[in-house]
Amino acid sequence: MDHEANIVRIHELSIRDSVSLLRSTMSSSTSSNATHLDLQRRVWWKEAVIYQIYPSSFCDSNGDGIGDINGIITKLDYLKDLGVDALWLCPIFKSPQVDMGYDISDYCDIDPRYGTLQDWDRLVAEMHARNMKIIMDLVANHTSDQHEWFQESRSSNSNPKRDWYYWRPPKFDANGERLPPNNWKSMQQVSAWDWDETTGEYYLHLYDQAQPDLNWENPEVRAAVHSAMKFWLDRGCDGFRLDVINKISKVPGLPDAPIVNPDEYLQPAGVMYVNGPRVHEFIKEMDKNVLSKYDEIMTVGEVPMTQDMDALAKYVLPANHELNMVFQFQLMEIDASGPKEHLRHLEPKPWTVEELREVVSRWQMYRREDGFWNTIFIENHDTGRSVSRFGSDTPQWRAVTAKLLAMLQITQSGTLYVYQGEEIGMANVPTSWGIEEYKDVASLVYYNQILRERTERAKGGAVDMSDILSALQKKGRDNARTPMQWDASENAGFGAGTPWMRVNDDYKNWNVQEQLNRSDSTLAFWKKALRLRKEHEVLVYGDFRLLDEPAHHETVFAFSRSLGKAFVIVLLNFSDKEATVNFEHASAEETSEATLLLSNYEEAGAEIPLVPTQMQTFAHGSFSAKLRGYEGRIYSM
Repeated sequence: MDHEANIVRIHELSIRDSVSLLRSTMSSSTSSNATHLDLQRRVWWKEAVIYQIYPSSFCDSNGDGIGDINGIITKLDYLKDLGVDALWLCPIFKSPQVDMGYDISDYCDIDPRYGTLQDWDRLVAEMHARNMKIIMDLVANHTSDQHEWFQESRSSNSNPKRDWYYWRPPKFDANGERLPPNNWKSMQQVSAWDWDETTGEYYLHLYDQAQPDLNWENPEVRAAVHSAMKFWLDRGCDGFRLDVINKISKVPGLPDAPIVNPDEYLQPAGVMYVNGPRVHEFIKEMDKNVLSKYDEIMTVGEVPMTQDMDALAKYVLPANHELNMVFQFQLMEIDASGPKEHLRHLEPKPWTVEELREVVSRWQMYRREDGFWNTIFIENHDTGRSVSRFGSDTPQWRAVTAKLLAMLQITQSGTLYVYQGEEIGMANVPTSWGIEEYKDVASLVYYNQILRERTERAKGGAVDMSDILSALQKKGRDNARTPMQWDASENAGFGAGTPWMRVNDDYKNWNVQEQLNRSDSTLAFWKKALRLRKEHEVLVYGDFRLLDEPAHHETVFAFSRSLGKAFVIVLLNFSDKEATVNFEHASAEETSEATLLLSNYEEAGAEIPLVPTQMQTFAHGSFSAKLRGYEGRIYSM
């Protein structure tokens, strides 16, 4: 299929090919740095800093061990002071919590563990009073099996809501054994179909069996989802993050997936439901019936398992009237051994600066003249902590690399997303934790599948699972879900009761309170970095260009941003070794003076204000810089 061919083509692009493509794209556009960017409408969500909250793990106000809405309210001043413009809350709808709220049982109510609708109303009022906005996480591909819609659907074959979900009769093999309706493998690596004794049919679930897929082919389903969206927008919601929105359309007839593993009946089936044939029709209808009726709201779509740039662009280009932006996960996948639909996604692999440079470069100027808009992030609730994956969480380098990763993000064009705890350099869980500490369903499925396979092969002998625990310690989603570390008191100040998940062992040394009044802390650096981004429009809207000679440097990522007369150079060393870079000054001036705006090597207790503190002359064709281990610098011309 074209989709599969495009994935292969993109993965095979070399850095040299990618850089050539980038420059070709830029040279074919207008020669002015600002002309085509000025055509892009300035709106709040392009310049906003959006802070993602995982509610269960943020702040517990009532001592039950689970974070809640009132806990979030107590931290709004902290978030405002950090530089946050909007909050994205992971699902807080009513849910049995089989998949941490991504299994919704009521779209128009708050789960009691998080509070009430009145608590949510108070949160919105407090946020809007601080000129902050709230983004809800809407899961519309599937519901909980406890949702009243599904309960009706499964009650009988003739129920009016039967067609709200995918129901199919079984197949039978040559021996009369019952088989699922097709060979699709779920994201949990089992059949995507579950047998229901009541009606004698299977129902489809791309995720856990407790998360049956909604049938978006049914207009009543679409109208019900639209109604739920209007409920929250009318109540004060400022937009939505749309979970796995590219999976709502399936190939008609639900045929068998192509056989790629001949020895197995079940096959990976992404080609049957990722970016399906009617997905854009459904989202355009959502825009027409709901989104376009409200001013200044924001939408961001999660579109996993999609590498093709043009396929992603279809969701975002303003002319298509769909979404404002999407999360593309290519940067998140440079350290993964396999695609997300395979459990090998949890197995880490070494990554290179060349890969990082290629992914960032690919997206920074992609179809800017058509209005494509990026998302910038390096952590979320589904990933390990960035300082442990892309930096170094050793005592010597942890703070330095946490700051380096902040510099990487605030200097890219697009809407910036910061995940809770990222601003203090929270790291992955210790290697000493056993499997009993892990809560995530995907991690447990992965661990137990490997355990079964090894136990069968061992025939009663000892089974070593240390490598799998090591993989989970690097890549498991639980790393991002440990409770927020507020102070050095019991439970890291998360709450009075025993937290639902163990607090990371390092909380006494790495917490908000310890960093609040220290000018050289990771938290202080994030505040300065976010202020810098807000004060320099070039970092949000400017053109992006790789600096010539370092384009193939083994450890240094060097690029410039320009907008009108504003010109910024960014140098980032992703190694604990010193590195020297030489490159031609890309300014139109023969020589110019550069101001060091930000460095992650400030002296302890010393401020680097956003005024000239270090001047250097950039002569055309003769710039050289020596960077210390994991050093980053941002210069303004």
